[in-house]
Amino acid sequence: MLIRKTDPATTTPVEMDGVKDVTMQVMVGRADGAPNFASRHFVVQPGGHTPHHSHDYEHEVYIIEGEGQAECDGETRTVQAGDMLYVPANAVHQFRNESDADFRFLCLVPVTFDCDKPVPGS
Repeated sequence: MLIRKTDPATTTPVEMDGVKDVTMQVMVGRADGAPNFASRHFVVQPGGHTPHHSHDYEHEVYIIEGEGQAECDGETRTVQAGDMLYVPANAVHQFRNESDADFRFLCLVPVTFDCDKPVPGS
């Protein structure tokens, strides 16, 4: 059994086009022997955002802390700690933090996408 705590201090910056002030920590993934799914912890700092992007796999997102905006196929909704989101495959989406506090979430994706530089919030 693996037990790991989310820790904003151990996240690493995500560097790619369209990203501003986002860090990530792989919670469970390929390196841990997970055969199917990877869970990643994202921190979007105040004023930060992930890119507008899409991909050919679904993912689920659980908001751990704070409040942010989740855009999916042109619809923007405010989300907050305790909310669970389903983002369908091929949906254009983005996560933004327009608050004064960190916005943190877990993102579950196929294990093949837990690489060192994933698309944030994908």
